[in-house]
Amino acid sequence: MADLSDRPRASTTPPVRRVAGIRRGSTQVPEPDAPHWLRNAAGVSWRLIVVVAAIGLVFYATAKIELLFIALFLALVFTAVLRPLVELFARVMPRFVATGAAILSGFLFFAGLLTYVGYSVANEWEELTEKFGDGLSQITDYLESGALPFTITSEQIASWIAEAQKWVQEHAGDLAGEAASRAGSVVEIFTCLALAVFCTVFFLARGQELWTWFLNQLPARVREGWTDAGGAGWYTFSNYTRGTVIIAVTDGILAFILLRIIGVPLAAPLAVLVFIGAFIPLIGAPAAMIIAMIVALAAEGFWPAVFVGLGIALIGQFEGHILQPFVMGKQVALHPVVVALAVMAGTLTAGILGAVVAVPLVAVCWSVFSRLRTVDPPMGADELEEAQEAVEPVDEVSIES
Repeated sequence: MADLSDRPRASTTPPVRRVAGIRRGSTQVPEPDAPHWLRNAAGVSWRLIVVVAAIGLVFYATAKIELLFIALFLALVFTAVLRPLVELFARVMPRFVATGAAILSGFLFFAGLLTYVGYSVANEWEELTEKFGDGLSQITDYLESGALPFTITSEQIASWIAEAQKWVQEHAGDLAGEAASRAGSVVEIFTCLALAVFCTVFFLARGQELWTWFLNQLPARVREGWTDAGGAGWYTFSNYTRGTVIIAVTDGILAFILLRIIGVPLAAPLAVLVFIGAFIPLIGAPAAMIIAMIVALAAEGFWPAVFVGLGIALIGQFEGHILQPFVMGKQVALHPVVVALAVMAGTLTAGILGAVVAVPLVAVCWSVFSRLRTVDPPMGADELEEAQEAVEPVDEVSIES
């Protein structure tokens, strides 16, 4: 009988299987592939990072050439506002002469407006000073009467004024230095306006030629897309700008009539303030209303101030529900939430200038995006109900211990 001890014994060690990517005999556990949703999320994430970096680069470059950006933006605004007037004048005179006549007409309009405001302030200054003194006395008496949950005495007001005067005296040197440093800003403002007017002349006279020259510098395969995007963007920007100017002029005229009827002094300057406030969405109109109410309260009393606030609020409602849909149309309509976010982002980024520029830029970007994107057919109510009925309810899963 053969010795069983000579037979090879079976190995008790399990065989090592070859795994793709793992060497034979290795104890490393192969990692499973990433889930599909994680790969998609990673792809979207790095694309968003690139987009945010590109937007940040644009903001950084714009901050470095802020005056150039402001001048170009003002030139586009002037072009959008004056272009209909140039087209009207060009019917009876050469294009360059029509451009000069339109720019001169716009300059005379604003110069006359400022002259009228200054004349109104000069004529009403003495009467306004007396009314302001009486109005401030009435306000002080009302604060001391105890009708409000808190009381403010004339001694407290006098002490606050004395502290303010003391602070001004202590920081007179710093204030003078700040004023001197701002002198350079005045020169920059006039330089920016001069550059804006210079660009406006060429945009109005030869804007179509400049746009054609720019398109000819691009490859032929992308010219059609740029033409569509440029047309949509300029249509939105020009409609928004002209509509805002028309609405601002209308608000100023209505505010002037309201203040004249109530008898509030400085009606013309306050109407101009309402006109300027119309260019700053969500912020400008309330600020103008508060200033007008303070002037009415100090000069005329409590109830005229209330009537001024209610009247300007009604003007704002008339603007939002009638003027804006009628003048601007649905092409440049933005949701109020989008407007609020745009104004806040612009204000945090560039102050008042950012609040003014943010909304038209967002409107232009959305118009260009809407023109270039491909939209699937919308889902109807019947299709939505069928899709909801086709979804099977998910059974609850209970975990037993």
